[in-house]
Amino acid sequence: MKLIGPLMWEHRLIERMVKILEKEVVKIKETDKIDTNLILVGIDFFKTYADRTHHGKEEDILFRELAKKELSSEHKKIMNKLVEDHVVARKTVGALNDANVSVANGNKRSIKEIVSNLENLVALYPRHIYTEDEAFFYPIMEYFNKEEQENMLEKFWDFDRKMIHEKYTNLVNDLEI
Repeated sequence: MKLIGPLMWEHRLIERMVKILEKEVVKIKETDKIDTNLILVGIDFFKTYADRTHHGKEEDILFRELAKKELSSEHKKIMNKLVEDHVVARKTVGALNDANVSVANGNKRSIKEIVSNLENLVALYPRHIYTEDEAFFYPIMEYFNKEEQENMLEKFWDFDRKMIHEKYTNLVNDLEI
């Protein structure tokens, strides 16, 4: 398996969630009603799966190893933009969460914030994924030899194995406060 295989598989699932949220935006605009539970599921998905699991492998493993290489100026620029996108996504998901809590507590004025944040997410991810899949992942594999790629792939699997424990340890820690 290629090093980028798991990352690209994860992209396909993220794309599916983006489509679900696109449909929710249309529904909200047509009905002025929000399924706060669906939004909550989307927030959890983007926090845990897209950000912590997927972006975590990219930032903590792949990009960290890339930073040790003599990258072309184009690849450095793309990698920096991808990291910037991750930061924007985190902020957007945080704002979406705040607006969702506000709506769930009866503040209908926050519906516009939910729509705006959802629209930002569903615009960001397809562009971001396209950049990674088409302009970045394949070219950067040339910076790594076969052994380096295999080692990183193993780190990806280790990273994934720890995720469920991290998620639920944090959940219990938060509930104990």
